[in-house]
Amino acid sequence: MSDSSGKLKLGALVALVVGSMIGGGIFSLPQNMAASAEVGAVLIGWAITAVGMLTLAFVFQTLANRKPDLDGGVYAYAKAGFGDYMGFSSAWGYWISAWLGNVGYFVLLFSTLGYFFPIFGEGNTPAAIIGASVLLWAVHFLVLRGIKEAAFINLITTVAKVVPLLIFVLICLFAFKLDIFTADIWGVGAPELGSVMNQVRNMMLVTVWVFIGIEGASIFSSRAEKRSDVGKATVIGFITVLLFLVLVNVLSLGVMTQPELAKLQNPSMAAVLEHVVGHWGAVLISVGLVISLLGALLSWVLLCAEIMFAAAKDHTMPEFLRRENSKQVPANALWLTNAMVQIFLVITLFSSSTYLSLIYLATSMILVPYLWSAAYGFLLALRGETYEQAASERSKDLLIGGIALVYAIWLLYAGGVKYLLLSALLYAPGAILFAKAKREIGQPIFTNIEKLVFAAVVVGALVAAYGLYDGFLTL
Repeated sequence: MSDSSGKLKLGALVALVVGSMIGGGIFSLPQNMAASAEVGAVLIGWAITAVGMLTLAFVFQTLANRKPDLDGGVYAYAKAGFGDYMGFSSAWGYWISAWLGNVGYFVLLFSTLGYFFPIFGEGNTPAAIIGASVLLWAVHFLVLRGIKEAAFINLITTVAKVVPLLIFVLICLFAFKLDIFTADIWGVGAPELGSVMNQVRNMMLVTVWVFIGIEGASIFSSRAEKRSDVGKATVIGFITVLLFLVLVNVLSLGVMTQPELAKLQNPSMAAVLEHVVGHWGAVLISVGLVISLLGALLSWVLLCAEIMFAAAKDHTMPEFLRRENSKQVPANALWLTNAMVQIFLVITLFSSSTYLSLIYLATSMILVPYLWSAAYGFLLALRGETYEQAASERSKDLLIGGIALVYAIWLLYAGGVKYLLLSALLYAPGAILFAKAKREIGQPIFTNIEKLVFAAVVVGALVAAYGLYDGFLTL
């Protein structure tokens, strides 16, 4: 997209960040959080999460400004800092995470429609899968018409999904009761929640899933009208979403008690608003969720195709993924992505894998690219690379990068060994595409260090495969 008219402005980039971050997670937040923690632990957890995620947003902003030649965000940073195979793995992991998340969105979308049309059930009935498939290919052909047009529609759906959230926040502000909020701050009356530290850890695990998408603008860096807008969009989008998440969560705890919230069915925001204003509140939130999921689906279809295309442009992915159609849309990457979504939609018919297990697996795949980005930001400041004229900024970025790196490592730990092993199972086969890309440019496939890393991935994948066969690992 060379002509300036085809470039994405700041508003479109912010909408990509907000659109990809606000999917289905926020609508289930009141129940998900109450099931993990009481008020005190929730507030501590949000404070830690806000600092950790904000430093990650700042790392993406710093890297966008200091390394303007690197396009494709999470993938390009891993490659520049840690070599071709790490770059490839970041792109591959991100791509799988994004389309797996889309499968989860489809299930949740039709499960929500099941509220109005029982034929869709929990989102994995034959009628729901047929409906999801029709919608999938409708989005596919919409994106084929052009990235800029799709980004504009994403902007509209982002505005539309924020409206019900604003209504929810305003109504709950007036319905908020301090005596409900402060009734049992540390969860003394709910011993099943465990210690405060335990509550904080469990609550923060939920927050991991709702922040995925923070890197949305950096993936589209090559299509941004102004390079500096990429970093701005990341921080503006993050702060907007953080405010919504904290308000939705905290205000709910002042409308209904923690045990009441923990028992709600999802999307629990609907039940909270229904508790305050009656049936129309549940309908409003359900409609908001449907719009929100449609917008998030569009954002993530765009992100999926773009990450594969960016990686193919510099020969980290095979040549065939570089093909664009006449509208400058990476068509082959899009076809491959949506074919995978279609296959997994059919699999959900026969497998009991619910929305949550898909989202957890998708998230564990994305945590590795986050780790490499944070590590690269830290490494740049540590070496002093690009800081020749800005020594004062270096110490600030070193601190921010260090916190982001510790937080990214913590996310991997919090996600648990089970999901790391399962993601190894999905990372391992990617080496086939990596080998193909390397052969196309006549280079040896792995360096010596990369051979060791690949061996570790294969061992993890074998353990996971045996675990699924033996039953000590389940999806």
